[in-house]
Parts: sequence; structure tokens; C-alpha cells
Amino acid sequence: MKAIALEPGTTNVYLADVEEPQITAEDEVKIKVWQVGICGTDREEAGGGRADAPENKKELIIGHEMFGQVVEVGASVKAVMVGDYGVFTVRRGCGQCDACKSNRSDMCYTGEYTERGIKGADGFQCEYVVDKEQYLIPVPEQIKDYGVLTEPMSVAAKAIDEALNIQQARLKDIITTENWLEGKRVLVAGIGAIGLLAAFALRLKGAEVFGMDIVPEDSLRPQLLQAIGGQYINGNDIDVMDIDDVYGECDFIFESAGIAKLQINLIDGLGINGIYVTTGIPSGERPELIMAAEIIQQMVLKNQVVLGSVNASPEHYRMAVDYLKAAVDTWPEQMKQVITEKVPYKDFGKILHQHSNEEIKVVVDWL
Repeated sequence: MKAIALEPGTTNVYLADVEEPQITAEDEVKIKVWQVGICGTDREEAGGGRADAPENKKELIIGHEMFGQVVEVGASVKAVMVGDYGVFTVRRGCGQCDACKSNRSDMCYTGEYTERGIKGADGFQCEYVVDKEQYLIPVPEQIKDYGVLTEPMSVAAKAIDEALNIQQARLKDIITTENWLEGKRVLVAGIGAIGLLAAFALRLKGAEVFGMDIVPEDSLRPQLLQAIGGQYINGNDIDVMDIDDVYGECDFIFESAGIAKLQINLIDGLGINGIYVTTGIPSGERPELIMAAEIIQQMVLKNQVVLGSVNASPEHYRMAVDYLKAAVDTWPEQMKQVITEKVPYKDFGKILHQHSNEEIKVVVDWL
């Protein structure tokens, strides 16, 4: 079968002929891949950045945002049958720590996990994939056109869920609703695919959402944000340290930009008892000058929480499916525009090596 592979540590990305995977255990599922999304991680890998081939191999099949249709199941599989749709999660546990033994490899203690298409395990940019049923998340047929968005939405779902759990636990004697986000002021910093999907989820939770980026106001991402009831902040027109003065302090900040200086300075906009979850992974080794004393003082005096969140558990993938279903029902025209381009797998280079301001999510089509 065909697959998109690379030599880790190089820019050599190519269409390879590899052996088609087969079911070898009764708890395995085989999927015909329909679409695989491209994200910053894929582009970093293609540029010679972080990527690890499977043990004893020199090449890595890339791709971790997959969606497809079940074509074969092992004898003990119960979650799906042939013809159903689904996605496989990305991370595989170390098999040693309590988190991974509990199917929570997103919280692995050892760091010895693997990630399909990223770290030590082949990914999904290929015609067929096989994996264990425990890593399969069914996707209803009614949202099959959006199934490829499940993985990026799962990242948003985990960050939002953790923020809710923390706030509800520490404010349990103060708040009277399970949905702490209702009516809260939320800043989403970076409205690329994950940030914009987070905005959809947050609006579904009843939050007042401000989305910040540096693209023109009349470009697609700000327009979609405003169409679902959010407000756009152009980062070119305001100092980050002034956001709270202009728009008010934020109860929740969701960061997905991955720019170190911005990530630190955003803390300034957090309000009393607020929580800030960062999902972006910055690159580079240049030192940043920050107002450390003022930031720490604010965090202490205002009872603030700053949290990092990465990857997602199977439960967060299921939450992601629910968010996608609700978003499609609520904003069907806007959701149709989130996938901005599809290209045949033979033309993968067109979207792997370049992107425009109008891009939200681009996908490789394997049908």
C-alpha cells in the first residue's frame, strides 16, 4: 500500500510502498483511511524537526489526525462493526506507570510512551491502519464529513475539561452549577484549528469568547469566530499586556499559539480565581525578558492557576465527537468552512510544506 513517510531528522519526505497491515489478534480493528489532517507537528517533522522512527527502522510514516471506515474486525471486537466509522487515538502507553496502565497515556509519568506518526510508531498517512479496539473511537455517520477534526478537537476538549474540573473542585463551595463556563469571559489565544475548535466548544458551553490572532479581521478565521458569537482581537493592534484594560480580565485563557513570550505575558490578562491552560509547544532557545516578579505576585494574590495540557485520553476523544456533533447542529454553515482544503495523497507536498492565512484545517484525502 502507499504511505507518506520521512527519514527522521531530514527533510526527505516521500510516497512509499509499504506492507499493508493485517489483523493478527482478536481485539484488533482494521480501518480504510479516508482522511488525515495536517498540523504544525507534521510540518515540523517534514522540516527536519522532532520525529522518531519505530525501533530498528529508518523511516517513519507520518500523520496522527486520522479518520476512516472499518473494513475488518477481530473476533472479540464489540465497539464497531464493518462499515462503521472511527478514529484511532495517537499515544500508546509505556506499560509501566499507573497512568498508562489505566489507559491514560496522555498523563504518562515515565515519558516512555510512543505516538503514532510522531514518536516511535508509524502514523496514519497510509491506505490502511490496524490497531487495538481500546484505541478506537467510533464516529457517527452523521458527522463523517467532520471526523478528521476529532483529534484536534480532543486537544481542546481535554484542556477545557481539566479547567472545569479544577475550577469546580476548588470553588465547590462558591459556584452553584456544574458548568462553570456559563457566562465567563474566555480568551482564546491563537485561532488556528485547535483554537477555533476550542472556541466552538466554549461557545457551546455558554462562554463569552474573545479570540486573538494576527490575521486581518476580514479573513476566514475571525469571520467564523464572529459568526458563532465570538469577538476578534487583532494582536497587531494591541499590546498583550493591555488586553485586560481594554476587554476586561479573563476568567479562563486557552492558549494554542505556541509562542513563548506571548504565553508568559498572557498571564497578565487573567482575573481573580482565573485559570489559564496552555496547549502550544514553543520552539527555539532564545531567552525571553519577562516581568517575573509582577507575574508571580499576581498569580499568588489573585488565586490563579496556570496549567499545561497535552494529548488527550479516550474519554476526551469521545467528548470531541460530542462537541463536533453539537457544533454541526448549531452552526452547520460555519463548520463546513473549517476544513479549508483537501488534496489527494499523491499531492501531499502541496499542503505539507506551505500554508496561507486562510488555512484552518487542511487534509490529505486517501479515498
